[in-house]
Amino acid sequence: MSKVTFDGVTKVYEGGEVAVQDFTLELVDGEFLTIVGPSGSGKSTALRMVAGLEDITEGDIFIRDRRINDVPAQDRDIAMVFQNYALYPHMSVRKNMSYGLKMGTDLPEDEIERRVDEAAEMMGISDLMDDRPEQLSGGQQQRVATGRAIVREPEVFLMDEPLSNLDAKLRTHMRIELQRIQEDLATTTIYVTHDQEEALTMSDRVAVLNEGELQQVGTPEEVYNEPANHFVADFVGNPSMNFFDVALEDRTLVELGGSFEYQLPADIADTVNRRTSGGEFIFGIRPEAIEITDDESAETVEGHVDVVELVGSDNFVYLTINDESCILRTPADGAPEEGETVSITFNHDNVHLFDPETRENLTTETQVAEPPEP
Repeated sequence: MSKVTFDGVTKVYEGGEVAVQDFTLELVDGEFLTIVGPSGSGKSTALRMVAGLEDITEGDIFIRDRRINDVPAQDRDIAMVFQNYALYPHMSVRKNMSYGLKMGTDLPEDEIERRVDEAAEMMGISDLMDDRPEQLSGGQQQRVATGRAIVREPEVFLMDEPLSNLDAKLRTHMRIELQRIQEDLATTTIYVTHDQEEALTMSDRVAVLNEGELQQVGTPEEVYNEPANHFVADFVGNPSMNFFDVALEDRTLVELGGSFEYQLPADIADTVNRRTSGGEFIFGIRPEAIEITDDESAETVEGHVDVVELVGSDNFVYLTINDESCILRTPADGAPEEGETVSITFNHDNVHLFDPETRENLTTETQVAEPPEP
């Protein structure tokens, strides 16, 4: 069982900069976990500590049940794919893929060739084996780098922003390819990215990191629909969640600037009141959870349409509600006209209230999802 365990892992650089703080997480065998966060959040540092490229200041990392803090990088039975691919420019594709096995193992030549040929076929690069990196496109180089990791047959794959140098179309294609390969090999994988779309589409679970601290671990659906705090709600989602400063008076949300009032469902109001005694909150609602309606019986808020932006099959509609800005997402054929006033309603199933001091989401208790069954 190639589980990976982070137990209170902390990394402090010289000078006192804390890159990762008390990081605790367990991956089960075969899981695909993505660590996502903004630049400087500590996600690559966490990965490099698993790889043996960074020392651990405090805590422990285990692969299976073996503590690897002091195990040399070459003895950890991991394979890493880097952002810049790190291919040897003077070597052919075949030599790049076989080099690590020839230098770091006692495998016979025929076994090395078998592994290289199988990985090349899996990656669709069998006809490129005699080419050098300079002759390859970015996507082909990425395939070679991934193939080089596959031939190791490691306990754990580590991938540090491997798609960030590709154009958008190729990045989408390679996302699908990496998912397929990971599912075929069933190898435990830790994938690092700043791209939330990659995180939400590729992963069994997503770990959101900010300023070195773990904010939430959950399935993509949980992280998106039940964000643990204001940071996760704001970081995950494109466009990001709308936020308003409000007071809760019994069951009525009152926007503090007087822009609107809105009646909450009883169960949400009761949950919030049970968890806090404060009266002021941050109200959050995702763009797709706001609907334009003509239903006169519905509880609505009026907004002025400033801009309608066509984005593929959707429209992003930018509204002003008195002095507050808001964005909603509608189908391309359902957009209002710029300059008109519309009535909007909020989907009660997607209402979030955050504590203005702790930033905790008071409407959900989902913060850490259990790892999937092995």
